[in-house]
Amino acid sequence: MPPTSDRTPNRRVLAIWCARLSIDRWRQAETSGGEEPDTPLALIIETAHGPRITATTRAAEAAGVRTGTMLADARAICPALEVRPADPAGDLAFLERLAVWAQRWGPWSALDPPDGVIVDITGAAHLFGGEQRLLDDAARVFRARGLSVRLAIAPTAGAAWALAHFGAMRAGKGGFTGGLVLAEGEDIEASLAQLPIAALRLDDDVLLVLRRLGLKRLGDLDGIGRDALSRRFRNRRSAMANPLMRRDQMIGLVPEPMLPVVETPPAMVQLRLMEPIRHLPLLETVLSDLAAAMMRKLEGRGEGARRLELACWRVDGEVVIRTLELAASTRDAVHVCRLFAERIATIDAGLGIEMARLVTRWAEPLQLAQADLDASAQVHGTSLAACVDRLTSRLGAQAVRRPVAHASHVPERAQRWQAPLAPLPAGQESFAFHARPLKLLDRAEMIAVLYATPDGLPQRFRWRDKVHDVMRAEGPERIAPEWWREKGSARLRDYYRIEDREGRRFWIYRLGLIGDGRGNAPDWYMQGLFA
Repeated sequence: MPPTSDRTPNRRVLAIWCARLSIDRWRQAETSGGEEPDTPLALIIETAHGPRITATTRAAEAAGVRTGTMLADARAICPALEVRPADPAGDLAFLERLAVWAQRWGPWSALDPPDGVIVDITGAAHLFGGEQRLLDDAARVFRARGLSVRLAIAPTAGAAWALAHFGAMRAGKGGFTGGLVLAEGEDIEASLAQLPIAALRLDDDVLLVLRRLGLKRLGDLDGIGRDALSRRFRNRRSAMANPLMRRDQMIGLVPEPMLPVVETPPAMVQLRLMEPIRHLPLLETVLSDLAAAMMRKLEGRGEGARRLELACWRVDGEVVIRTLELAASTRDAVHVCRLFAERIATIDAGLGIEMARLVTRWAEPLQLAQADLDASAQVHGTSLAACVDRLTSRLGAQAVRRPVAHASHVPERAQRWQAPLAPLPAGQESFAFHARPLKLLDRAEMIAVLYATPDGLPQRFRWRDKVHDVMRAEGPERIAPEWWREKGSARLRDYYRIEDREGRRFWIYRLGLIGDGRGNAPDWYMQGLFA
């Protein structure tokens, strides 16, 4: 008995296949997005048996060079063939960015390596005037960016993938003007019966077995019972090796798990404008509405925003993005709009902005707090986090610094400066007896010390032309040099906390010991002052 359907009702999936991803990326980098050169060219990768071709230009295809062949065989067919190294890691990174960008057509997207993206557009097609207009919009935007794509919409990811890769597309002036749509309620098996068996997304060895059995199209599987297919591929556990499982996923009898590009969808609000806007005051009004809606959504999730991203879609298809980072999580819409004001002032609206989206890329837990109804705004003033945000927004992220602890037991190296928005580095807790003074001198200053014995406590010292009598002393606290960064002649330090006759407390140290073989008599230095 066939399994029951587990397909989500009314689900619609958009499949995007970048048929020439590697070549399109190379053309954008080498020819500034221009036309492909007439000279045959191929991209290669190094394998155990020698260079292998992974992508070719149209001129190389016309000369008989095929993807997957060895470079030596291709050169025998086309001696004038030029080669460039392929960049699989760069292609994957570009595909990830493309998957995030493709969320303009649906709430979430997933990668389909090495050259595809799957977008769930359920309930979103009406925003574009229907599924066919959505495909036309996607084809236009990709064509403007110099990407050759094939598009298809179907109730399942498998059916959409099969149509995008093997369906007969309608062509126009600039290439494909849209894609294929498998209407809701249409019989998937009957509609895809004439597609080749490779539309099931199977491994090459499984496809070879099916072709040898005479099964060349999807419709050829209809004449074979499920029991026969189950017995023939009973040891094939993965979906890519089991044609029966792939077929059930394609027609919606078995659910197909998809891993979204963003595992936990961030808080997002967007606004599609009835008319494109070009002036800054109107954009500020749109931003104010988006910020208010975002703060309400974050309040419902018990979170506060730390990093916000404002994206504006222009009429010509370009996307302008402005990012804002905050020193502390917040749900203050007025504060966010004030910080965004300088960033959106530099936005070039072009022919107009037709859609704006605000996304919280980094959120932290922020619980609800009871407002003080009796206190006034003058009493509260400006918080430290808001002050840091304003300084960072006006002066730049590199102009504002804060001190952070650094993993070093040498006092002058135990602190570093970093941007206030950067995460704190990992550190260890300080021991109680490692007390440090409130103020450290920028550079330790040499002092003259009188003492009774060579290794005894100091009795009197001169610092900045003033003599101090030592009444109390505590120590020593010995700090050894950092052998991994200093020379072998570096001397250890003995630190003392001392108090003079007037009650002032100092932090001094002796550099070296008598007879340590690393220099002359030890010197004394002033390191810091206690409160």
